[in-house]
This record gives sequence, C-alpha cells and structure tokens, in this order.
Amino acid sequence: MSSSTTRPGPGATVLSLEGVSKRFGAVQALSDIALDVRAGEVVALVGDNGAGKSTLIKAIAGVHTPDSGTLEIGGKRAKVRGPAEAQKLGVATVFQDLALCDNLDVVGNLFLGREIVKRGQIDETEMERQSWKLLKELSARIPSVRIPVASLSGGQRQTVAIARSLLGDPQLVMLDEPTAALGVAQTAEVLNLVERLRERGLGVLLISHNMADVMAVADRVVVLRLGRNNGTFTVSQTTSQDVIAAITGATNNAVSARAHRRSQQEEAS
Repeated sequence: MSSSTTRPGPGATVLSLEGVSKRFGAVQALSDIALDVRAGEVVALVGDNGAGKSTLIKAIAGVHTPDSGTLEIGGKRAKVRGPAEAQKLGVATVFQDLALCDNLDVVGNLFLGREIVKRGQIDETEMERQSWKLLKELSARIPSVRIPVASLSGGQRQTVAIARSLLGDPQLVMLDEPTAALGVAQTAEVLNLVERLRERGLGVLLISHNMADVMAVADRVVVLRLGRNNGTFTVSQTTSQDVIAAITGATNNAVSARAHRRSQQEEAS
C-alpha cells in the first residue's frame, strides 16, 4: 500500500480544473467548468439529472477526454489518456455499480488484478493481512475477509469498493452516489467511511443527490446546472435551501447573486 509518489500536505490542491468543456455531437455536456479539491477536504458535486456530473467525473477519471481546458493533479498539469493513467496519477474512482465480483471473497476483490506474488505463487497470507489492516484503518464493519462479497450488505459492499481504491495510495478519491439505495444504518456507515478518507488526508469528490448526506459530510458544495458551474458553497456558511436554489435554477447563481446585491447596496450608500 505504499506509493513512490509524495502525497500532498494538508490543504494542498490535489485536483484543479479550469475551463473544462466537452461536447458529444450537438450536445454541449460541459462548458467552461472550474473546480478544485484540496487534501483533507470533502467536496460534494451536485446537480439535477443532465447537469453534467457523470461526464465531469468520467473526464477526470480518463474515460472521456475534454475538448478544452486544463486539468492539474497534485499541482502538476496532466492529460489523462485513460483510466489506468488516472490511477497512476493518483485518482481513484468508485462508480455506482462498484464493479465487484460477487463470487470472490473480500480479499479476492481487494487484490483483483494486483495480487501479491511471492516465489511464483500468490501470497494469500500477506493479502489477507493487508486486507485486515486497511479495513481496520477505515473502521470498516466487515465480519470476515474470507466470505463472498455476495453475502455482504450494500454498505459493506461499498466499503470493499472504496477500500480497493485505496490500495493504489491515491491523492483523490471520487465517489459516485455511494449512498444510493442504502438504508439509514448503511448510509451512516458509508458517511463514516468518507470521514475516515478525509482524516487520512485524501481529497474526496462526492457525487450525491441526497442533500442531507451532502450537508452532513462535505466541506464545500459545487453546483452544476446544464453543464455549467452554478455556485460554490462552504457548508458551514450556507443552507441546503441555498444549494437547492442553485441546483434548480431558482437563482441564476446563489453566490454571485448575493455578492451582486451587496455591491449594489454599497454603491448606493
């Protein structure tokens, strides 16, 4: 679980996007997107269906190539030519389908494709040791690393998928709707796991439709509307109503509209 790359210190920018645009035929999916995530910070990416959230995540993860704009990872300009390259650069993505193998146990899923080999044989003992170590660091509630993933709850399966992403020692973890279709207890389990990621000094980009989850765990909220930025909010200084207004377009941009009103008042006084 060690990495040759140096992880940025607390507060350092791990992801920075500027002017990112993407078109699919006649559809302009993203227009001039700006976004940044710092180490030890959870940034929620929210927006209505069709706002461009999934396209943006896939552009960062190397699934799509932006038509224009710049992307920096760990303070360095990057051109991500595929998911494998994104992983090498320190970007881990847990998509909504989790991509787990139900017939394999937890250890098999965690090390799938990157098995530890010793003297020409797979070292099951070392993989099991590292699995328990990582899950313990995440305060994960997994009864055994030797039971099939198919027998785990939704929250536990999400935990395994997130833990697997950490084996590459990333700087940034992107979570696509991690609490979708989970019950109350399982949702709390996943949100606690997001807190553990922040405590480990990782940057976390969280895509969610659940405003309660967003306000509970995020430090900042970035709103997309119709493929464009429509506000960035500091959670401790805003309300869910402000964020929802920016999502729905009830305000063109809740942050800039408030600033514009203030400037007009100052000019008038």
